[in-house]
Amino acid sequence: MPSVVIERRVEWPDTDAAGHYHHSTVVRWVEAAEAVLLRRLGLAQLFGSTPRVHFEADYRARLWFGQLVRTELSVTKVGTASLHYAFTVRGDDSEVAATGRMSIAHSAARATGATPWPEDVREVLTKAGPQTPERLL
Repeated sequence: MPSVVIERRVEWPDTDAAGHYHHSTVVRWVEAAEAVLLRRLGLAQLFGSTPRVHFEADYRARLWFGQLVRTELSVTKVGTASLHYAFTVRGDDSEVAATGRMSIAHSAARATGATPWPEDVREVLTKAGPQTPERLL
C-alpha cells in the first residue's frame, strides 16, 4: 500500500502556552503528508473531492519549538468510495509523539454524497508502494 514520510519543524505558531506543539498541528502535518503522497502518486486531481469523515489521534509525547518532526502516513484500506490512513508522528529522537488514523470519502465534483473511486485511481491506491521521503534541506 502507498505510504510516505515527510519532515517538518515545530514552528512557533505550532506551539501553545506550555511551549510544546498544539494538538491541532498534527492534523496539519498529516494533511501535508497526504498532499505529498497524492502528488507523488499522480493523483493531485483528487484535491477538493476527498472530504474527511473521521480523524482520531493519540498524543504520546511532547514536541518542542524548533524540533524536527517526521510524519509517516500509510494507506491501510481502500473501500468502494473511502480511503483509510494510519499515521505516526515522531520527534527527531524517534520517540512516537502521536499516532492515529484518518478516513476520507471520494465525492466527485458536484456530487451530493460519496461516489466510487475511478478504476485508475483505485489501481494506484491499491498497488503503489512506499514513496520517497520528503526531507528538510
